[in-house]
Amino acid sequence: MNDPSTLLNKEDITERRLSQVMRDFWLLMKPELTLLSVFTSLCSAYLAIQTPEESQILIFPLLAIGTLFVGGGSGALNQYFEREEDALMKRTEKRPVPNQRLSPTEALIFGITIALTGTVLLFVINWLTALLSLLTLVTYVFLYTPLKKISTLSTIIGAIPGALPTLIGWAAIRNSLSAESFSLFAILFYWQMPHFYSIGWLYRNDYIKAGFRLLTSIDMKGKKVSAHIIINQIILVIIGLSPAFVGLVQGAKARALFFSSLFYLPIIFSAMIIFKT
Repeated sequence: MNDPSTLLNKEDITERRLSQVMRDFWLLMKPELTLLSVFTSLCSAYLAIQTPEESQILIFPLLAIGTLFVGGGSGALNQYFEREEDALMKRTEKRPVPNQRLSPTEALIFGITIALTGTVLLFVINWLTALLSLLTLVTYVFLYTPLKKISTLSTIIGAIPGALPTLIGWAAIRNSLSAESFSLFAILFYWQMPHFYSIGWLYRNDYIKAGFRLLTSIDMKGKKVSAHIIINQIILVIIGLSPAFVGLVQGAKARALFFSSLFYLPIIFSAMIIFKT
C-alpha cells in the first residue's frame, strides 16, 4: 500500500513545481516594467475622461489586462531574443530562460500568446488602442531589442514603447490623440532617460561583456553619460509643466506638478489625477 505521507510529499512537490513555473512565466513578463505601463495607461485613461459615463467602467479592466498582456508579452519576447546575452550578465543570468527553468520555445509561445491576447482585448475597446499596443510591441521587440547591439540610439528608441501606454490609455477613452495625451507621453519618455542611463552605468561591465553598444559601454569616463542625464532631467522638469499649458490640470496647481516631477513618475501622475480640471 502507498504510504499516505509519501502521497502528500508528491503532492507538495507538484504544487511547488507548478508554483515555480507560474512564477517563472510571471518573471518573463518583466513585472516591474509591465506594471508601470499598466499604471500609466490607467492614469492617462482617467485624465482623458471629460464626461463620466457608465460604459467607461468596463474600459478600465480591459485596459489593465490588455496592457498587462501586451507589455508582458513584449518582455517575454525580449528575453527570448536576448537569452544568450542574458546568460552572460550577472544581472540577468538568473532569468528563467538563461537559467534553463523555461525553454526558449516556451518563452516564445508564451510571449506571442499573451501579446496577441492583450491586443485583442484592447481592440474590444477601439481600434486605435489596439494599434498603439501593436506599435508598443513592434518598437520594443523588433527595434529596441536588436538596436542594443548596434547603436547607442537604442536607449532613445527604447523609451518610445515605454511611454506609449500613456497614449494607449488616452485612446481607450477618447478614441483619438491630442496635445494633452502627447504631454503625458513626453513626461514618461523623458523620465525614462536618466533612469536608463543610470542602470546602464551601474551595470556597464555586464553590458560590455554581452556586446551591447550602449552609451555607457562606450563612454568609460562617464562624462557624456552624466551630460545626457542632466540634460534629460532639465527637459523633464520643463515638460512636467506641459499639462498645465495644454489644459490638462488647473493652472494654479502647476507648481505642485512642477515639484512632483522632480521626484518620481507615480507622484506626477497622482498629482495630475488629484488636480484634474
